[in-house]
Amino acid sequence: MGIVSTILGFCGFGVGISIGLLIGYYLFIYFQPTDVKDPIVRPLVEQDSKTLQRMLPEIPQWVKNPDYDRVDWLNKFIENMWPYLDKAICKTAKNIAKPIIAEQIPKYKIDSVEFEALTLGSLPPTFQGMKVYATDEKELIMELSMKWAGNPNITVAVKAFGLRATVQVVDLQVFAAPRITLKPLVPSFPCFANIFVSLMEKPHVDFGLKLLGADVMAIPGLYRLVQELIKDQVANMYLWPKTLEVPIMDPAKAMKKPVGILSVKVVRAMKLKKKDLMGASDPYVKMKLTEDKLPSKKTTVKLKNLNPEWNEEFNMVVKDPESQALEVNVYDWEQVGKHDKMGMNVIPLKELTPDEPKVLTLDLLKNLDPNDVQNEKSRGQIVLEALYKPFKDTEIPKDLEDPNAIEKAPDGTPAGGGLLVIIVHEAQEVEGKHHTNPYVRLLFRGEERKTKYIKKNRDPRWEEEFTFMLEEPPTNDRIHVEVVSTSSRMGLLHPKETLGYVDINLSDVVSNKRINEKYHLIDSKNGKIQIELQWRTST
Repeated sequence: MGIVSTILGFCGFGVGISIGLLIGYYLFIYFQPTDVKDPIVRPLVEQDSKTLQRMLPEIPQWVKNPDYDRVDWLNKFIENMWPYLDKAICKTAKNIAKPIIAEQIPKYKIDSVEFEALTLGSLPPTFQGMKVYATDEKELIMELSMKWAGNPNITVAVKAFGLRATVQVVDLQVFAAPRITLKPLVPSFPCFANIFVSLMEKPHVDFGLKLLGADVMAIPGLYRLVQELIKDQVANMYLWPKTLEVPIMDPAKAMKKPVGILSVKVVRAMKLKKKDLMGASDPYVKMKLTEDKLPSKKTTVKLKNLNPEWNEEFNMVVKDPESQALEVNVYDWEQVGKHDKMGMNVIPLKELTPDEPKVLTLDLLKNLDPNDVQNEKSRGQIVLEALYKPFKDTEIPKDLEDPNAIEKAPDGTPAGGGLLVIIVHEAQEVEGKHHTNPYVRLLFRGEERKTKYIKKNRDPRWEEEFTFMLEEPPTNDRIHVEVVSTSSRMGLLHPKETLGYVDINLSDVVSNKRINEKYHLIDSKNGKIQIELQWRTST
């Protein structure tokens, strides 16, 4: 009977299960609830920004913000360079941390703090987008959206009171929006003198911390406390407008600021050759420093004289005595036509001993080619007295690293006046009807100055500087700036053409000391010109 009861019990269980499944299937199919509504399906374009960010939290900046550009190329570059960047960044971090640690450990009676291991791991950061700001100053500003979920190994050993403890940072995550500014931009590689880094918002920092092998962050309440503390400390140090400055090169050398004065006295010339048909010459001397855009210095003309004496002195500003040289040219003045070149020579400034006058007698040459047989021909000699005076440390301005700093006016500036400096940087979208070979013409108080002309260029860059010594501030004056195109071919039709002009009121530059702006050109469709104005006084 027991066996029969067991068999019947199993059969009843199986039959009950089968009947229950059939009844449940029937109820599920034929008795649907009436209060269930179909979900509303809407295209993404109809969603608002908050809903989209909630649905898709990992949208990159270049999608959410049209000002940001995709930087897939940068992520690919960093991915390939990461093994080398890892070592370079860790080495730099150690060099920065060592003096800070050495300064801080005595305060806490710690014997030593050393890096046992420092590597950023194999996973590089990724950049979600980049925004570049266009300014009229000598700088480049970039804002990046960075995310980094890395696997670094940062182990620090701390010794104090005869005990030794190790702290390890693992599973580091950093989400940040840094602003990187490269300034000033300079004409020497890598073309910027400093890197300034600041944060546009508080960064998100998440990491694990192991002390003696135990996970410290597992302690209740400590994780949030440490995270907020790090955010606040980093924000206090680097949240914009505060910055971290990383010097790359000396800006004074990179921008080739003045480092001294070269005084040259043109004494005489001897045994010059005849150039005129009447059996004489009318010589004068032109001098300038190489790598300098300033106009040449000129002596007076000595009429009909092959052994002229000038005894005229000139001063020139030296920016790089190691590479610059004084170029001396002797010309025969002609009333009509081109002046004939009688000879030339150069004096490398590195051959001059500072603060020691030197008398030089130079042979005049045809050119500087040592293999040219024409240089063997006698063309006469010229006698000069040269003295290089480097500035002393107390004479060099302390703010040379500031590209926007206003220099003082030179000695001899009138007490109530000053030096008006006009720097013609560039023009954009200037175009003529017949030709586009632009140059800039400045007209101020009846004086006219011109830049060099640039051939076939709608976006020319000049970077030329002009100065006007004034007895009084130009408060009520204007300067006329005109962009002109000149024909590159000799012809009577359309030799010159105005591409646009602007009249700039100088009252603002007197009060602000410096203005650097782009001006829309009148009588030009889209043309603009960037002009920098400075008012330098002796005080």
